[in-house]
Amino acid sequence: MTVENKGKLVLAYSGGLDTSVAIPWLKDQGYEVIALTMHVGQQEGDMEEIRQRALNAGAIKAYVVDLREAFVDTFVWPTLKSNALYQGVYPLNSALSRPMIAQALIWCAEKEGAVAVAHGCTGKGQDQVRIEVCCNALNPDIEVLAPVRDWQFTREEEMDYAAAHNIPVPTTKKSPYSIDDNLWGRSIECGVLEDPWNKPPKDAYALTVDPTDAPDEEVTIEITFEAGIPVALNGKKMDSLELIEQMNKMAGCAGVGRIDMVEDRLVGFKSREVYECPGAVALITAHRKLETITLAKDVLKTKKELEVKFAEMAYEGYWFSPLMEAIQAFMDSTQKSVNGTVRMSLYKGNATVNGMKSDTSVYSKELATYSTGDIFDQSAAVGFIKIWGMPIKTWRQVHKDKNVNPIEKLIVEKGEGAI
Repeated sequence: MTVENKGKLVLAYSGGLDTSVAIPWLKDQGYEVIALTMHVGQQEGDMEEIRQRALNAGAIKAYVVDLREAFVDTFVWPTLKSNALYQGVYPLNSALSRPMIAQALIWCAEKEGAVAVAHGCTGKGQDQVRIEVCCNALNPDIEVLAPVRDWQFTREEEMDYAAAHNIPVPTTKKSPYSIDDNLWGRSIECGVLEDPWNKPPKDAYALTVDPTDAPDEEVTIEITFEAGIPVALNGKKMDSLELIEQMNKMAGCAGVGRIDMVEDRLVGFKSREVYECPGAVALITAHRKLETITLAKDVLKTKKELEVKFAEMAYEGYWFSPLMEAIQAFMDSTQKSVNGTVRMSLYKGNATVNGMKSDTSVYSKELATYSTGDIFDQSAAVGFIKIWGMPIKTWRQVHKDKNVNPIEKLIVEKGEGAI
């Protein structure tokens, strides 16, 4: 039976079983499949080997693109500027790569004249939402398919399908975890981790040592920022990729960056997630601290409110929304003065800032000191206190029934011995 040719389709291809099976399955639906593999800093996988695997599975073309620099510049650094942590904990490592994947899929589809793109997400996760929302925002005329969600194979049926189409089935012992990683961190879920009572096994971690096994001597580092972006470690200028890799290594060796949380997923249920983000945790800690001496009080207050919104929108797949664009513009504006060097100690799971200096600091030692050199005019406090307290004083004079002294009430109820 001849299948109607539906045109070209670009598949986000990881090289795993699901996306390898997706190639012949999509061909059976009438598509000419182009595989697109994106390098965003994942630890495992030979990119050329993955490309060849896609061709062997039946792709008419297979692209491998190194997106690490674009990933950092477009997604990681804006997130660092925003000190973004979903629910105050998660540095968004996996969530950030999804709009990057969507951008690459649409770019390749437009380049190849494809009518559709596809991803390997299941129907239960939130990555399907992130990728599809982003793709539809970037080009609504290109259809987005989710073969793993649509075919509803059991694992056994999927493996039988692979064998029938001469796709090699992994024979090595499969990891009990579902793992996703990039330059900004590593996400681990499934297996024993699904029960929040279970302690994460040691074999779940790869980027960090157990804090109890970390060296007994702390490591001190200095991180230099320019316009909110780290540009040097210990006085040595580095490009973005090298700096993040060095931070991951140094912080990971000190056991920094392990996260174990139950998060509220976009698709409506809670999920226990384990993350390793040594570099991200250390850099966010340093960046946030530097902002305390380089930003004004009201800017800091407003920025903290928007940091929460930024993290939520990045997590929920709204990266390309007009509100996200506006928030990023605000963040960029604040970062013009976030320059300086932060001294940090890494020790047994902790990243602690113990020194800061900046040419754009608004901290004044002469105003803060209680010693010689104090320039603060203490006599000005008298008038300030009167004006500052006037609204409360005026209200209390009118509403005297509110002026109940709890000490007087205590004496009435329990006698003089109560105090």
